[in-house]
Amino acid sequence: VHFAGALPGQRQPIIPGWKRAVKRVIDIIGALAGLLFAIPLVALAAIAIKLDSPGPIFYWQVRIGENGRTFRIAKLRSMVADAEAQLEQLIDLDELSDEPAFKLVDDPRVTRIGRILRRTSLDEAPQFYNVLRGDMSLVGPRPEEARIVHLYSDHQRRRLAVKPGITGPMQVSGRGALSFSERLALELEYIEH
Repeated sequence: VHFAGALPGQRQPIIPGWKRAVKRVIDIIGALAGLLFAIPLVALAAIAIKLDSPGPIFYWQVRIGENGRTFRIAKLRSMVADAEAQLEQLIDLDELSDEPAFKLVDDPRVTRIGRILRRTSLDEAPQFYNVLRGDMSLVGPRPEEARIVHLYSDHQRRRLAVKPGITGPMQVSGRGALSFSERLALELEYIEH
């Protein structure tokens, strides 16, 4: 697999023809089933989010998808309402050039309910909507923020060769405990095979 850039329409799909169609059908069926299962849980979580902290129930953020296409990812809000404004006080993005990823341990922006939502991955349930729209797949590399993708080398951009997923090799093999290079190796192996 060679993926040199993150511009839409430059590459042939990694998963061609009928295999791509089958994967899309599986994604649609899985997303519909996921939504049916998740709707009651999301409703309960929405009440808990509103009672726990001020701000919206859902969090929308621009992420980078297949071949560098941007889309708005949906999540249940697990942080305080002004979490984005607080980020630059917590991390220097210029120091991420070697490992263009970050995960703050004990992030002070995460709410009490947010900790539960993250532990159970319920905060990700609205992404079944992204799968139905075709922005994401059920399985694939996790979608990343534009400011992080901007720091990627050409080799690291190869993870953008397929649709990002709700779950993927990283979640199965260690979640946040993996370094970016370990995560990248798992994701590229998934993409190539």
